[in-house]
Amino acid sequence: MCRISEKVVDAILAKGRIYEVGGAVRDKYLTPPVVTKERDYLVCGVPYQELSKILSQYGRVDLVGRSFGVIKFTEFRGEKHDTFDIALPRKEISTGVGHRDFDVSFDPELKIEDDLVRRDFTINAMAIPLDGGDLIDPLHGMADLKNRCIRMVSRHSFVEDPLRMVRAVQFAARFRFEIERDTLAAIKEHADLILTVSAERISEEINKLLVRSDEPSYGFRLMQQTGLLKNIMPELEATVGVEQPGGFHAYDVFEHTMHTIDATPKVLQIRLAALFHDITKPRAKRLVEDGATFYGHEKTGAKVAARIMRRLRYSTDLIHNVTVLVDRHMFVTGVTEKGLRRLIRRVGQDLIFDLLDLRRADVVGQGKGGRTDDVDEFEMNIKAELERRPPFGLKDLAINGRDLMETFNLSESPVIGEILNYLMEKVLDEPSDNTRDKLMEFARSYLANRKHIE
Repeated sequence: MCRISEKVVDAILAKGRIYEVGGAVRDKYLTPPVVTKERDYLVCGVPYQELSKILSQYGRVDLVGRSFGVIKFTEFRGEKHDTFDIALPRKEISTGVGHRDFDVSFDPELKIEDDLVRRDFTINAMAIPLDGGDLIDPLHGMADLKNRCIRMVSRHSFVEDPLRMVRAVQFAARFRFEIERDTLAAIKEHADLILTVSAERISEEINKLLVRSDEPSYGFRLMQQTGLLKNIMPELEATVGVEQPGGFHAYDVFEHTMHTIDATPKVLQIRLAALFHDITKPRAKRLVEDGATFYGHEKTGAKVAARIMRRLRYSTDLIHNVTVLVDRHMFVTGVTEKGLRRLIRRVGQDLIFDLLDLRRADVVGQGKGGRTDDVDEFEMNIKAELERRPPFGLKDLAINGRDLMETFNLSESPVIGEILNYLMEKVLDEPSDNTRDKLMEFARSYLANRKHIE
């Protein structure tokens, strides 16, 4: 993402001071540096209304965070535009013992250091003056950055905002940092406070952990060790220590899940499916003579995955995609062309290759050095089938519901759907039957049999 332009910086510097703050500063000094998509700025010495007037000369100003002294500024550069958060320094005053008992106020006359010391971690409490001055680092965040260390800014950090505990885990996993001893102890002490944080804020951090980390398992293990996991996802906590005897797995269910997540592509729905794919193995486990069975865990797992995701306020579309992947993750590759077409139909063309990636990761997660040659061959067969463009959905049929209603004098009712689904099954068996005449023949036969049964 582009930086704010020099002309805007100069206009602000004529009245006060402007600093780059937040993750962009941290990422600049990481080894290796990380490309930052978002840039945040802090302005000192300029009142809120005056700052709004200055910025409005160069772009669009949205006062969406007025109560917190934040301006969302969109600067246009020809056909392109970039949006930045520009804030005034803030301070928080405790009004009680709870983590929500704080009054937040902004004051343009506060020093930059006063704002930085109220942030979450020392590595995020640095600022770069845009007038060319030296890095401002009141809490020695640069030293912690070089030592690859996550350190809270104060012992009150997690009481002030318990979400910071999940953020600590997320940062540790993303950057492969260690959480400093006192900070880790504070997370363990205050882990139950995470229950007071909104589900949307928690899921946002979990998403970052999943898609920005090469190995999300590092973060989930930290969550389990600190007590966060049992509060956020008790269903996943229940998989810890559940052994899988029988020779197919080197790890218990939790560790298998961790290895599976790490082996998936950095795609949110695939990694969420990996997280939940064996979530009900503890309840499905049945000991047998040569090990254990987990029959039906994919079906119950899909239901539990949906319940967890609804609890964490995920979107309906994402819940659908993840539950389909969980529900179908036990598919077999040794099927006929008819079976292959049915799998594509039930999973969907938009998810079928994600399902294959999940299977490959599942095999890696078993820890037995298993091969996925069968999945690779299956993928080639799927691609070949898709290229032949057979019908996979009702919209692909040569007739539709209105055709049925007109031909057989039917009114709109569930019977129309029954017939279309029957026809869909017929053409999955034999794609060449997808013609108007043939489908009408099948429909006539279906209706005749239905009347006979009635």
